[in-house]
Amino acid sequence: MARASKDAMAALRFLSTLTIPDGRMAGKRLRLANYQRDFVRGAFGKDVAAGVLSIGRGNAKTALSAGVSLGHLMGKIAYQPRREIIFAARNRDQAKNAFGFLVGFIEGLPEEEQGQFTIRRGSKLEVETAENGGGLARVIAADGKSILGGAPTLAVLDERAAWERDKGDSLENAILSGLGKRDGRALIISTSAPDDANTFSRWLDDAPPGTFVQEHRPPPGLPADDLESLLIANPGAKEGIGATPEWLVAQARRAIARGGSALSSFRNLNRNERVAADDRSVLVTVDEWLAAEVAPDALPVRNGPVVLGVDLGGSRSMSAAALYWPETGRLESVGAFPASPGLPDRGAADGVQGRYLEMAERGELVTMGETTVPVGPWLASVARLLDGQAPVAIVGDRFRHAEFIEALAAAGLDRVPFIWRGFGWKDGAEDIERFRRALFEGHVRTAPSLLLRSAFADAITLVDPAGNHKLAKARSLGRIDAVAATVLAVAQGARMMGQPKRSVKLVWG
Repeated sequence: MARASKDAMAALRFLSTLTIPDGRMAGKRLRLANYQRDFVRGAFGKDVAAGVLSIGRGNAKTALSAGVSLGHLMGKIAYQPRREIIFAARNRDQAKNAFGFLVGFIEGLPEEEQGQFTIRRGSKLEVETAENGGGLARVIAADGKSILGGAPTLAVLDERAAWERDKGDSLENAILSGLGKRDGRALIISTSAPDDANTFSRWLDDAPPGTFVQEHRPPPGLPADDLESLLIANPGAKEGIGATPEWLVAQARRAIARGGSALSSFRNLNRNERVAADDRSVLVTVDEWLAAEVAPDALPVRNGPVVLGVDLGGSRSMSAAALYWPETGRLESVGAFPASPGLPDRGAADGVQGRYLEMAERGELVTMGETTVPVGPWLASVARLLDGQAPVAIVGDRFRHAEFIEALAAAGLDRVPFIWRGFGWKDGAEDIERFRRALFEGHVRTAPSLLLRSAFADAITLVDPAGNHKLAKARSLGRIDAVAATVLAVAQGARMMGQPKRSVKLVWG
């Protein structure tokens, strides 16, 4: 790691003099954890205007920023005369948390130092000092008009992912423009947002120049009570900060037992995952999908008719196919990307880093063609996975009708019955409900698949006023093609199994 800047060293020295105001460590000298030191060094690095921290709830990110703010207010860090510190949050009550930590740290200072501060707790939450050039720290809520004309030298944007979109963006823009007047610095801290479209997610995924980003988010698709990944999102648990590892595991198992929004909320807040906390928009939870995974030697046999579900991608998106044997519940899935750009570049662009390369190594993802996947040869390669068995039906998107007809002829599958389905409210609602029922009743079994885990982690449903569901992405950069193909194949298999068996009557003459 590069050598810490002068401001970073000043911040680390000052923080080590503070006393913890509350909690089980109250009254003891503040001792920073490694991840906190890393954030201070990065956020106060040379030419850094904004430090962004994403971490699970309860890891003292607000307390850390309040301690830094006090050092700035007292002129110990990044000295300027007439300093102005802003604590910004979605609403006043939320911002009071940071203000409370600030006041708590002040009350732990020597009495001669406490006397320099004027604390106002009325309609305005403010702390002012006239010492060392003077300074003012104040609390504001997400209303951009409240700081127009201000010139803060430090701003803490607390729980940024929870701010209302329009008002929050207005407040952020007003703060950042004010910081530019005096070479100020922003600390943007939060647990993970529920999706990629959130402004906080964009800070993490596409940070502008002059931004330091530190994100503690585990890989997707893991069980909620997986301890190793829980500690990635909650590094303080290993160093006596916040919840203990035992508590986290116990809460995870309680959330798994309750399911629904309780589990989604735990993943979002405690595991720091980008999961929508509203379970009405979740196709299936990650844990519900993981229940369908079995060891390869326990996978049901390929017995009976097989349905092929296909989701065709374009030049930038993935094409995916799902093979489903409804009599046994066996499911297999494969995906394909064009060769350009390569899998490492695609992974970086989609925010999944080396996940596509890992899928390719596991045999779940292939590259074909240059800039687009040649659909005919790709479908032919999928058919070869069946070892000579012909699909009883192929299911695909009605919108891609002409492209499918040409591809099936090129793959030698034009004699297989093709069933057209839409991804809108009508067909989509039926297929989603059939898929969910088959999954929950144990009629879907698959070997562990990173391709499917990743896709289901990114899949949600949009709900119309009548309660109909259609498939959608949770992340704008998410790839849910394998889920779309799986839903099509499993739903068609369920329809086939639900059809009454025809009986033959013999008539004797």
